[in-house]
Amino acid sequence: MTILSHVKMVEVGPRDGLQNEKTHVPTDIKVELINKLADAGLSVIEAGSFVSPKWVPQMADTKEVFRQLAIRSDVCYPVLVPNLKGLEAAVEAGVQEIAGFAAASEMFSQKNTNCTIKESLERQKIVCDEAIRCGLRVRGYISVVLGCPYEGDVNPAVVADVAQQLHEMGCYEISLGDTVGVGTPQRTKDLFEHVSKVVPVENLGGHFHDTYGQAIANIFASLEVGVSIFDSSIAGLGGCPYSPGATGNVSTEDVLYMLEGMGIETGVNMNKLLIAAEYICDHLGRPTSSRAGRALLSKRL
Repeated sequence: MTILSHVKMVEVGPRDGLQNEKTHVPTDIKVELINKLADAGLSVIEAGSFVSPKWVPQMADTKEVFRQLAIRSDVCYPVLVPNLKGLEAAVEAGVQEIAGFAAASEMFSQKNTNCTIKESLERQKIVCDEAIRCGLRVRGYISVVLGCPYEGDVNPAVVADVAQQLHEMGCYEISLGDTVGVGTPQRTKDLFEHVSKVVPVENLGGHFHDTYGQAIANIFASLEVGVSIFDSSIAGLGGCPYSPGATGNVSTEDVLYMLEGMGIETGVNMNKLLIAAEYICDHLGRPTSSRAGRALLSKRL
């Protein structure tokens, strides 16, 4: 087993989590959530996305979010950008890092971006080239790496090919997403071992949804093969509009609880994280989806 001393936690709740909320979340609530997450010690917080408000209305105010944010020099605030129009808006907002995305199955790519995997990567290269020219860092996402809601099992060779292309076009980090949440530990290890043959493992991250309750186990399996970057969402917020039945991302609180128990440093303070979770859950009017969060909060009562 590979023993890691430090893990980077990437908080995706303000974007990947809130974008799936049906009721409008006001700008000031998003801003305060992001500030509380930064105060908890998270050094990478997805702050929003510059996509068409027609498709993702919840993210229509990302420019205003950035205008109101108390930007910290020790925190990175990446945003999702699908095209050059989105990139232009991101640059105008003062964004320093963007995230691009592709899928590992043709049907999911068509449902999500209305184009083939090849066409999606061609679009991403245009965006990536321009972003790098503008001095921005670029992170890459790959969806449905362990299973597709339309095609079933996904070939690891396809994931590796997409990851290699994203890496070659300049993505400094590539997050492999189990969008459906169907992955299991051994399949997760096998996938990362396969992809790490073409992209260094230190440039790979894991993004797990907890649909089948396997997310924490899959993160542990990823740690065993040297992965040290994990996306998570405060209170387990999230889902996927193009993946019927998929539940939220693995909760940040659950991931932190496991890592702390393993003696792995993250720089994140659990008590402050719970404050952020309570804040957004109170606004949404529902309890946290985090098991660790519920257990820890119950001790305060």
